[in-house]
Amino acid sequence: METLIVTEADLRACLPIDLAALEQVENAFSWIEQKRVSMPPVMHIEIDAQSDVDTKGAYVSGLDSFAVKIASGFFRNPERGLPSCSSTIVLLDSETGFCRCVFLDNGYLMDVRTGLAGAVAAKYLALADVETVGVIGTGAQARYQVESLALVRPFKRLLVHGRNPQKAADYRADMASRLGVEVAVADTCEHLVRDSQAVITTTPATERIVLSEWCHPGLHITAMGSDFGGKQELDPQILTKADILACDTRDQCRIGGEIQHLGAQADDMDIVELGALTSGVRSIARADADLTVCDLTGTGVQDTAIAVEAYRRVRAAGLGTVVS
Repeated sequence: METLIVTEADLRACLPIDLAALEQVENAFSWIEQKRVSMPPVMHIEIDAQSDVDTKGAYVSGLDSFAVKIASGFFRNPERGLPSCSSTIVLLDSETGFCRCVFLDNGYLMDVRTGLAGAVAAKYLALADVETVGVIGTGAQARYQVESLALVRPFKRLLVHGRNPQKAADYRADMASRLGVEVAVADTCEHLVRDSQAVITTTPATERIVLSEWCHPGLHITAMGSDFGGKQELDPQILTKADILACDTRDQCRIGGEIQHLGAQADDMDIVELGALTSGVRSIARADADLTVCDLTGTGVQDTAIAVEAYRRVRAAGLGTVVS
């Protein structure tokens, strides 16, 4: 059986952040709700305090292919001039198990699907009119999340806060050029949260960096940095006082998301999985004054969704290299 080898350059040529890709990631949430997904727990390999590898994957009933992803986070890499995170995705045939495609994409597909998942959260949970967006962090996801958000919530102003002033300044210049909106550096997380209608947290923090008292009526928060035990970006009181608390999957967020810090208290809370919203099984009436929060840890089914879409586009464009 022939296997297609696809590079990051191939993917960037045919799969930008667009509405069709957003639709596929949104479908991934619905597939979970529809009980079509076989998705094992994340396999985590800890290398040291700043380096780890996760393996995720999922089979979806009715699809002819499914994906397995190996993703690494080596947070000393920037000192070497390398990105902190990367991944490789293998697409397997659902009938034979043989390898259809290997995406040597340097984490591009992971970045795209993660950013688009944040956009899905905002589509269902953020105010209809968002003027100012705030992002905490200056890395890849600080960019992908905001670019994806613009598909569903056009905004006029972007605030960024990061620990490194130079990286924050570089981010400001980069995103102003990409988005054509006003971009400013916020001197503190508090100022950023208080001045934004939608906030995205994109850090590997292990202690809360957003406090409950900063939250205001109408605010939406997408927290995507916490994806493993011990990580934390939000004050747990933000979750308990939220009018609507959502997540990608409750089981995974109980282990590695912000919800892990609620402990047994989470058992008695109404936590909405995004798939219930995207599939129409559940609807919510968001009031203008509501505080909404979405806890995202990233799921294997999102990797399958974006890999299947990428394979379709690569084949249609005649890209990639075939090996036997």
